[in-house]
Amino acid sequence: MPEQYFPVLLALGVSIALGAIILIASHLLSLFVGNQRGGLIKGTTVESGMPLMDISHKRISIAFFLVAIDFIVFDLEAAFLYPWSLVLRDGGWYLFGAVMVFIFMILVGYAYVWLKGGLDLSLPARERRPVRLPS
Repeated sequence: MPEQYFPVLLALGVSIALGAIILIASHLLSLFVGNQRGGLIKGTTVESGMPLMDISHKRISIAFFLVAIDFIVFDLEAAFLYPWSLVLRDGGWYLFGAVMVFIFMILVGYAYVWLKGGLDLSLPARERRPVRLPS
């Protein structure tokens, strides 16, 4: 049984050794070839070869982070749908129905984010319209 793992362990060992060799060679090469002194200009912040026109640490709107979280949540559905597509024929109609419920829940979440204005980055949070659900 353990003999089956030897090729995998060999490939793992070779890749770790090769990575260590490249890392050490890069470090040694930078010690001998690179200019380690620098000067006043080396310590300054440069953007695209031009001096900065403004401060580099600005506040970023929370809306960008909310869109990123929404993207991650809705992108995970692809991670769940891919294995489903591979076993669809074996699962039958029960699996198909379960995945349709899953897709419906994802679409409800997407509609909620859309109605809340979570995808509209042009409006500040205080100007977004609240969701009014029929009662």
